[in-house]
Amino acid sequence: MKRRNFIQKTALTGGAISLGSTFAHAKQTKTHLKHSFNLKYAPHLGMFKNHAGEDPIDQINFMADQGFTAFEDNGMMRRDPAMQTKMGEALARHNMTMGVFVVDKGGNMANTLAAGKSEYVDIFLDGCRRAVEVAKRVNAKWMTVVPGGFERKLPIGIQDANVIEALRRGAEIFEPHGLVMVLEPLSDSPDLYLQNSDQTYMICKGVDSPSCKILYDIYHLQKTEGHIIHNMDLTWDEIAYIQIGDNPGRKEPTTGEINYKNVFKWIHEKGFDGVLGMEHGNSKPDKAGELAVIDAYKEVDKFL
Repeated sequence: MKRRNFIQKTALTGGAISLGSTFAHAKQTKTHLKHSFNLKYAPHLGMFKNHAGEDPIDQINFMADQGFTAFEDNGMMRRDPAMQTKMGEALARHNMTMGVFVVDKGGNMANTLAAGKSEYVDIFLDGCRRAVEVAKRVNAKWMTVVPGGFERKLPIGIQDANVIEALRRGAEIFEPHGLVMVLEPLSDSPDLYLQNSDQTYMICKGVDSPSCKILYDIYHLQKTEGHIIHNMDLTWDEIAYIQIGDNPGRKEPTTGEINYKNVFKWIHEKGFDGVLGMEHGNSKPDKAGELAVIDAYKEVDKFL
C-alpha cells in the first residue's frame, strides 16, 4: 500500500472511531441529562445504586444530577448521627428537600396507640423526642407515624379517643419546632388500626394541630378504597405529604392500573408544593431498571 493511501485510510478510520465514540458519549449523556420536573418527586436510597454505588452521598448526588429535587429515607433514625449530618449537608448543597423518615417505635403492632396504655404512649413520645434531633441534622419537616394495630377488646370509639390523645401529646413535642408528623393509612394487614383516608382525616381533625396531618400513600389507598382523586379532594386540607407506587406490584408509575399522569396533573393544579415520595421498587433489575424509573417519571410528569 502506498504511504499516501495508508495515511488517508488511517485518518478516515481514526475519524470514524472518534466520531463513533463521540456519538456513543452523546447518547450516554442524553440518557443522563438533568430533567426539570414539575413536582418534587423524592427517590430513596437503593433506587439507583447500580449507577451511583452503595454510598448514600453518591446516591443523593446521582438523584440531583437527574433533576430530582427531594429525597426520603424511612430508616434515617437508625443511621449514625455523623451520616445523618453528611446526608443533610449533601441535600443542602443540591437544594433538595428532605422528605419523611419514620419515627422509630412511633407506634407498631407491639405497642399500638389504640390500646391507651401509658407504657405504649411513652415509647411513642420517646420516639418523637428523638425524631426532633434527627430532623435538625437533616433539615426535615415531616415524620411518618403509624399508630399500630387495633385493640380488639375495646370499642372503636374508645380506640379512636386513645389514638387522638396520644397524637395530641406527640404534636406538643413537634409544634415548637415547626415539625409535622404525617399519619399513614396502610393496606398491609387487616389488623392495622389506620387503613382509610376518611378515618385518618377524622383523627387529624380530632388532634387539631398543624403538627398532625395525613400522609396520603396512593398505592395503599388505591388498594383499600380507590377513587384516588375524589378521596384526596375530600381530605385535601389535612394532606401534607404524598407517596407513590403503582398497583398491583408497588413499582414505578406506568407499570400498573393507576393513571398517574392525571393524578399528578390534579395535584399540580391544587398548587401542591410538598414532596411526593417514590416509595416503591423498580420493576426491572440493574441499570436498565433504574433508567426505566427515571423515564417513567418523565413520562407521567408531562401534564402541562
